[in-house]
Amino acid sequence: MSRSKKPVNPSAQSGLDRLKEETAAELGLKDYKNTYKGALTSADNGRVGGHMVRKMIEAQETKFNGTSNQATGSTLTAQYDVNKKS
Repeated sequence: MSRSKKPVNPSAQSGLDRLKEETAAELGLKDYKNTYKGALTSADNGRVGGHMVRKMIEAQETKFNGTSNQATGSTLTAQYDVNKKS
């Protein structure tokens, strides 16, 4: 069974694109939107996606808890991040 590239919620696509741009900029990848992704390493592209997921998890945890974990980095993904620079 092939996987559809059609988004589950098409109206959320612009928000995800903005999140991707913001995340790439935070990781030091300038002009990510206009960069040919084949010229980047798979680690760089994966890092952008991974950090996007981390941000979405933190936002959802904040929504559920009513508190902010972003400043402390106290989510499970942040605690067990093997790529975390200390």
